[in-house]
Amino acid sequence: MSNSYYTYMMTNQSNSTLYIGVTNDIERRVLEHISGSGAKFTSKYKIKKIVYFERYTEITDAIAREKQLKGWKREKKNNLINQMNPEWRNLMKD
Repeated sequence: MSNSYYTYMMTNQSNSTLYIGVTNDIERRVLEHISGSGAKFTSKYKIKKIVYFERYTEITDAIAREKQLKGWKREKKNNLINQMNPEWRNLMKD
């Protein structure tokens, strides 16, 4: 059985605030954020829309990528999202 780990970015309705996280169950984690039981940050800023994710087989790779993305300027993060999801659709609905 192969493991999957995800680095993901979520945002609020106006796309003004980004949240970056890591999980081994992306569906469950996004639902936690949507319901308000995820991170305090996501509850505070009403972050309920997943707009980007990457899948890894090693947790260390996913964590390293999360740290890398968190160090990027907002413009670079936006460009990455635009490559995968130019309309910033909620990928949970697709």
